[in-house]
Amino acid sequence: MDTRYIRHARTHARGAIQPVVIAALVVVVVLAAAAWFLIIKPHQDLMQSDNGGHPSTPVSAGREAAPPPANVEAMSLNQLLSEARRAMNEQRLLAPAGNNAFEFYLKVLQKQPGNQVATDALRETFPFAANTAEQAINQRDFNDAQRQIDLLAKADPANYTLTILRSKLDAQRKLQDREQQLAADKEKQAQLAAQKAAADKVEADRQAELKTQQAAAEQTRLAQQARQAQQQQAEAARQPQAAPAAAAAGPADAATHAAVLVKNTAPRYPTAAMRSNQEGWVELSFTITPSGDVSDVKVVDAQPRHVFDRAAMDAVSRWKYQPATQDGTPVASTKRQRIEFKL
Repeated sequence: MDTRYIRHARTHARGAIQPVVIAALVVVVVLAAAAWFLIIKPHQDLMQSDNGGHPSTPVSAGREAAPPPANVEAMSLNQLLSEARRAMNEQRLLAPAGNNAFEFYLKVLQKQPGNQVATDALRETFPFAANTAEQAINQRDFNDAQRQIDLLAKADPANYTLTILRSKLDAQRKLQDREQQLAADKEKQAQLAAQKAAADKVEADRQAELKTQQAAAEQTRLAQQARQAQQQQAEAARQPQAAPAAAAAGPADAATHAAVLVKNTAPRYPTAAMRSNQEGWVELSFTITPSGDVSDVKVVDAQPRHVFDRAAMDAVSRWKYQPATQDGTPVASTKRQRIEFKL
């Protein structure tokens, strides 16, 4: 065979292959560019947003998102796709409401069901948009997170990621409710503690005032006894002196006085009455023995009945008295006492 014919055939074959190779290279470049803008670049921007930004904010520092279009319903398919691409570039996948890529693409599908550009874009960006919704859940922006999940459901209602997002949203809401309940319980406990502290202070002040009054009454009684003794001495000095035996026995036999409280114990406020903020009083009768002890304690009257009786009786039973005397001799005596219970 002629070698010139073989060389010519080979050259012709190489010339036919070159356009096929060029076309293949062009397809590869186009696919790489589409992958960069639709998958790789959005993913990198989302990673950057995870390190300090928010996926719904522009990537460039200081640049604000454009306002939403005035009349989305009147926009054509090309306008909607243009707005969607702009939102994708600015990382407005699901937010803000009314001005994000998913809403624009979904509007495209409403106007033209099966639009391939919108369908592919929603499918490819779904994972990144799901990350955006998860960030909203973690930030406890529950209303916006629910809105974003609803948008994802319109794009791909059967996607299992929606189940995970809804479970996380429900768990975060329950966690917030528990935290709020715990905070409310702590506040209520603090209020109850403050009320109890105030009630204890009031009771302590009342007991201190009661002791002060009792001390003042005792001092008044002692002063009266001293004046009575001085009057008796003066009267005795004016009267003629009696027989020596009668004069010796007279002053001692004439010493007669009522029982005097020397030690009292404050009644314990019943727990049930304190919890229900209940107040009342109990009137008691009891016997003071010649030794100064209290016995035969009885409830004469009470308001309300059977609430403070036991606390009042227990307290009075521990009181100590200087017993009453008759002609200088300690004798038993009876007494009535009202015990007040106030918060």
